[in-house]
Amino acid sequence: MRRHATAFLVLAALSPAFAAPADAQEAKFVGDFGAWAAYTYTVEGSPACYIASKPTSSEGEYDRRGEVFALVTHRVADDVVGEVSIVAGYEYQGDGTPRARIGSETFEMFARGDTAWLRTAEDARMVAAMRRGTEMVVTAVSNRGTKTVDTYSLMGFTKAYEAITRVCKKG
Repeated sequence: MRRHATAFLVLAALSPAFAAPADAQEAKFVGDFGAWAAYTYTVEGSPACYIASKPTSSEGEYDRRGEVFALVTHRVADDVVGEVSIVAGYEYQGDGTPRARIGSETFEMFARGDTAWLRTAEDARMVAAMRRGTEMVVTAVSNRGTKTVDTYSLMGFTKAYEAITRVCKKG
């Protein structure tokens, strides 16, 4: 599948913290779970895992756009569980606020470069909403002023999340 071929690109896009440490291994595919794929890798001898999904639909008046992903990451060495991020495929607008909507819940995010994270420690609340939901809609504005609306299926999210939780546990 195309998701497998882009696993390393997704890993590199997760955040500046993943700027390919010398001792990081290439991501290994764990499995496909509906619209989500799970991966694992090792950093500094500790497991790290993420699940990724591409939008089922994208709207916006743009000519070019890079890879777009929703990600949820566990990093054992950093005590990170369920960190949600969105890679937009463009540089976000500096003063814009990306928003994710799942059912009746809205989550405001902050952006740096092409990646957005939650503004507060709301990752657990958003992961819970993703587990209950069927669809996530992310609205944002590029640094060129283009509004985008990306819709993600949440089918398979719970099983993918459970898979990385089993693989990435403190040991």
